[in-house]
Amino acid sequence: MAGIDQRSRDKISNPAQLGGIETSVLDNGPGRGNRIAWVNTGAGLRYKVVLDRGMDIAEAFYQQHSLAWLSHGGVTTPQPFSNRGLGWLRTFGGGLLTTCGLTHVGGPESDEWGERGLHDTFSNTPAELECITQPDPFTGQLVMSVRGRIRQSQALGTRLELSRTLSSTLGKASLRLRDEIVNRGNTTAPHMLLYHINLGWPLIDEGARLLWRGSWEAGSGHPQLFRPEHDFRTCPAPLDAHAGAGEEVAFINLEADDAGQCQCGVYNKALGLALVIRFYKQQLPWLTNWQHWGKGEYVTGLEPGTHPPVGQNQARATRQLIWLEPGERRWYELEIEVLTDPRALETLFMPYH
Repeated sequence: MAGIDQRSRDKISNPAQLGGIETSVLDNGPGRGNRIAWVNTGAGLRYKVVLDRGMDIAEAFYQQHSLAWLSHGGVTTPQPFSNRGLGWLRTFGGGLLTTCGLTHVGGPESDEWGERGLHDTFSNTPAELECITQPDPFTGQLVMSVRGRIRQSQALGTRLELSRTLSSTLGKASLRLRDEIVNRGNTTAPHMLLYHINLGWPLIDEGARLLWRGSWEAGSGHPQLFRPEHDFRTCPAPLDAHAGAGEEVAFINLEADDAGQCQCGVYNKALGLALVIRFYKQQLPWLTNWQHWGKGEYVTGLEPGTHPPVGQNQARATRQLIWLEPGERRWYELEIEVLTDPRALETLFMPYH
């Protein structure tokens, strides 16, 4: 879609007929009071940005198909003090994107540098909404975006600030994320970041294929799924072994193309669609694959990150923890696209089979 001609313009009263961004406030249930922004790309892809949960993404659909996994709790109001132990799980809604960090990614831990809960506090932090840009096909302006600022800080301590822009182009079934992180404090700050992308039924179903290329290692010492002789790339039926907290993860060192870009995804042949995630190796060198095939909690995560979710303690011990000096900035870019063209699917994913 490259704008609209005069003949089409005469048939359209409002650009919202084609797509755009609509904001509102949830008024019922545990998410009551959350500001949200529904983005409609006009190409079958629709997704809900939860402004009060770090501008993460909850529901996402392509045509009639849900792409994301939602937890039993769904969207809840932010709980800024759920940063001890496993308290993060009480507010984990799943969704297409939950951001983990910005100083710790991994399980709860405590040491001489302090106490850290599961996956840190970012996803429980409201954003300061700065700008919404609507598409205007009459003038050829096809990009729509929402931009905000999230501050993860405390007095007399770490002060990290993230500026997030989520954008889509009218007529394309994709979304782009751009994060800029800056240390606003006066001391060096630790930094870890992971994009927890949660995929669910019907995109994720028996026989759907997880697609990535690179070396990998199991995240636990006694894996049942992530073994070289096991086909862990094909989604199984629900597993009794994954009831409750049953799960497995693999840490993947993805291969990058000549431009330094990595990609991973999932292909559901029965639906005739694939979801592809693209990012730059230099920015996000690791991919974590989380598999949790419980009955009623059937989900897998493809999670690009600065580190595997091993925690600040281990990253510090192995000298892999990132340190941001006062005023230092980092940028992260991510794209999620839905593909349906048979030729594109065959060309893109042939090397993975």
